[in-house]
Amino acid sequence: MSTAARAASRVAPSGASVSLIGPLLLALSCAAAVLFPLAGVLASFADVSASVETLRHLAGTVMPRAAAETALLVALVAAGVIVLGSTSAWLVAAYEFPARRVFEWALLVPLSMPAYIVAYAYTDFLQFSGPLQGALRASFGWQRGDYWFPEIRSVPGAAFVFTVTLYPYVYLLARTAFLARTAAMADAARSLGYSPLRSWLYVNLPMARPAVAAGAALALMETVADYGAASYFGLQTFTTAIYRAWFSLGDRLAASQLASLLLAVVLVLMAVELRARGRARFVSAPNSARPAQRSQLVGWRGVAASFSCLIPLAAGFLIPVAILVHLALPALPELDAARYLQWLWHSVALGGGAALIAVAVAVLLAYALRLTPPGAAARAVALAARLMNLGYAVPGIVIAVGILLPLAAFDNALDAWMNARFGFGTGLLLTGSVAALLYAYVVRYFAVGFQPIEAGLARITPAMDASARSLGASPREVFTRVHLPLLAPSLAAAALLVFVDVMKELPATLVLRPFNFDTLAVVAYQFAADERLGEAAIPSLTLVAVGVLPVILLSRAIARTSQPGQAAA
Repeated sequence: MSTAARAASRVAPSGASVSLIGPLLLALSCAAAVLFPLAGVLASFADVSASVETLRHLAGTVMPRAAAETALLVALVAAGVIVLGSTSAWLVAAYEFPARRVFEWALLVPLSMPAYIVAYAYTDFLQFSGPLQGALRASFGWQRGDYWFPEIRSVPGAAFVFTVTLYPYVYLLARTAFLARTAAMADAARSLGYSPLRSWLYVNLPMARPAVAAGAALALMETVADYGAASYFGLQTFTTAIYRAWFSLGDRLAASQLASLLLAVVLVLMAVELRARGRARFVSAPNSARPAQRSQLVGWRGVAASFSCLIPLAAGFLIPVAILVHLALPALPELDAARYLQWLWHSVALGGGAALIAVAVAVLLAYALRLTPPGAAARAVALAARLMNLGYAVPGIVIAVGILLPLAAFDNALDAWMNARFGFGTGLLLTGSVAALLYAYVVRYFAVGFQPIEAGLARITPAMDASARSLGASPREVFTRVHLPLLAPSLAAAALLVFVDVMKELPATLVLRPFNFDTLAVVAYQFAADERLGEAAIPSLTLVAVGVLPVILLSRAIARTSQPGQAAA
C-alpha cells in the first residue's frame, strides 16, 4: 500500500465520523422538538400530592362524563365513517354507473370542510328557530311540543357532523384497496356461489380491512382532537374539558393532567389499530394479475348507486356550503373589510411561515435519511423521523398545553430573576408569541409535509446521485442541481398541505395565539359561539375555499390512477 493510500485509510474514518455529526444533531433536534411538549404535559405529575388531589377531583367531576361522551362519540363516528367510506369506495371501484367519474373525485371534497364549520351550518339549519323546523311549523300549524325533532346539539349530532366530514379518509384508502382486487378473486367468489353482496362482505371487505382500519383510525384521531364542533355542541369531551379547566377555572394542573389522559386515549387508538393490522397477514396480487373489471349498473340500480354516492357528498359539502352562502349574503354589506383583511393576513402569514419551516425541516430530515450510511446514525435519524411523524397523531390542544406550561414557567422565572437582579422585569417573552404558535404548528403538521417529500425523494434513483458525483459535483450541488428540480412538485404539494391545515387549525391557535391576534378560524369560532352565524359564515367560506385546493390536486391524482376496465353485468 502506498503512503498516500495509507494516509487516506487513516483519514477516512474520522472524516466519516465528522460527516455524521450533522445528521445526528438534526435527529436530536427533531426528537427534542416533539418530546418537549409531551414532557411539558407529563410534568404535571411531578408534584405527587397535588397530582393525586387534582386527579381525585377530576375523577369525581369531569372525567366520568368526558370519558363517556368521548367513548360514545368515537363509537358512533367509527361506525359512520366505515359504512359511508367503504360503501362509496366499493361502488366507485367495482361498478360503472351514471356520474361515477364525477363521484370518484367529488367524494373527497368534504375533506376541505372543517368539522366546526359544518357544525355551525347544520345548527342554524336544524335548530328550533332554524328554517327547516320553521317551515314544518308553518306548514302544519305545529307549536313547541307538538312534534319530535332530533337535537343537533348532542353526541349523535356531533357524530353525524364528524362522519360526513371525515369519511373521505376511509373512502380514499378503501378505494385503493378495492381497486387492487383481481379477476381471479371475483371468479373464485362466483364459483363458490357467492352473491355480489356476500362477495363484498366475505371476500373484498376483509381484504381491504387494513385500509379501512387505517382510515377509521385517522378519522377517530381527528374526532378526539377536535375542539370547535364539540364545544359548539356543548359536549364534555376531553378536549373541551382541557380548555375549560384552563381558561374558565384557571386550573393549569387539571388542564395538563387532562391533556395527559387525552394523549393516552390517542396512543391507545394507535395501538389498537396497529395490533388489529398485525394479527392478520395480507399479500398483494402480483403486477401481472388481471384486474377485476367493473360491472355495469343500469336502470334503477344505476340510479340507486348514484344516489348512494350523492348522499355523503351532499351531507358533507353541498348542503353546508349552501347554508353558509345563504347566511353570508345578508352579512356581506356589514363586513368590516379592514378587519377581515387583517384576519386573512394573520392566517396566511401563519400558514405560510409554518409551511416554510415544516418543509425545510422535512427536506433536511428526508435528505439525511437518504445520505446517512447504515449504522447508529442512520437509526437515530429514522427514529427522529418516526417521532416527528407521531406529532400528527397528537391533538393540537395537547401540544399547546405542553408548550405553554414550560414557556410560562421560563418567562416567569426570567422575569423574577431580572427584577431581583436589575430592578426591571421582562414580561412574557415566549408565552403567547408567534414563535410558540409556529412551533406548535410544525410539530403538529410536520408529517403532512414529510410524506410527499419522502415519496418524491424515493422516486429519484441513486444512479442519478452516482452520475452527478462521478462528474465532480459535491453533495450540495447534487441536491441543488439534480434533486431540487425533481422535487419541486413534491415540495409544492407538501407546502400547500401544511398551509391549508394550519389555516384551519383551531385548538392550538386559541390557546397559543398572541393577544388580539385573531385568525379566520378563531373569528369564525367566536362569531358562531356568539350566535352571529352570518358573520361566522364569511371567514368559514374563505377557509373552505382554501381547503378545496389540495383536495382538487388529490382528486386529479385519483382520476389519473383509476382503472378504465368495465364489463356488463
